[in-house]
Amino acid sequence: MTVPNTFLNLTKSVALTLACAVAVSANAQDGTIYPLDAPEEPNAIVLGTGGVEDQPSEESWFRQWGEPMARNVTTATLTPFLPDPDKANGAAVIVTPGGGFRWLSMNNEGWKVAKALADRGVAAFVLKYRLQPTPPTLDGLRESMNRTFSSVTPAEGEEAPPPRPRWDLSNQLEDAEAAYALIVENAEEWGVDTDRLGMIGFSAGAGLTMHSTLNSDTMDLAFIGPIYGGMGPQEVPEDAPPMFAAIATDDFLFNGEFGLIKSWYDAGIPVEFHLYQNGGHGFGLGYPGNTANGWFPVFMHWLDVNGFLEAE
Repeated sequence: MTVPNTFLNLTKSVALTLACAVAVSANAQDGTIYPLDAPEEPNAIVLGTGGVEDQPSEESWFRQWGEPMARNVTTATLTPFLPDPDKANGAAVIVTPGGGFRWLSMNNEGWKVAKALADRGVAAFVLKYRLQPTPPTLDGLRESMNRTFSSVTPAEGEEAPPPRPRWDLSNQLEDAEAAYALIVENAEEWGVDTDRLGMIGFSAGAGLTMHSTLNSDTMDLAFIGPIYGGMGPQEVPEDAPPMFAAIATDDFLFNGEFGLIKSWYDAGIPVEFHLYQNGGHGFGLGYPGNTANGWFPVFMHWLDVNGFLEAE
């Protein structure tokens, strides 16, 4: 199984995934890591895809930038957010939060997005996928993050360290495939038109969306939406789905790279790309004071124009 270039920057900049995340938010100015009791997830469905080898501790949660984060996830789950039947249009989206494959921004890039989709008649399913192990204690997590910071932002005059090895994403792909299969299995009950089932992801979740698109033999996605993911070029299969992509110029994953967009364009697959003046990394649905705040309504318009919000 190959891991696409999408992950080159993601694996080198894990800590920046959150550190740059929502610094512009007026409601989330504190980047300190705080302990957090695991929130209730009453509608989460266990996918039964197995655990994680060499995992030092059980799943735990912390709060940073005002947002809840899950880490050391060893049991993948899928949480449905179904629209009011009077609003439902049959479209559906798998939502994959980011966090450098070491934690998940469950609210900012998961639940909030799913609720916004459901409010607009789209069935949304938040995938809590398995993660790479992190130290058991918060002090260990902080030290790990600090080491990552120093490795990706060397002091002036210091040489940059060698790139981090690419992680094996077989667990994450298995989780995504199980989520897709569960939705297809329950499509009638959940009001899902499987011909209009897509996937959207943020940061590492965008990477997982792309990895699933390029590597899965069982997922037939109708559309994809990688939001502030890696921008490197890809080998695009002939049957690749239409893509909506968005990123900000001040995102460390952009760095003037348009390879992903050109790959889709050269393959003749429909692609829409929005490069925002500012927004940093991890803006989720958007925060006041940056131009990236407007991407979600544009995404919904894109779905509508391409016929994904109306049954044939």
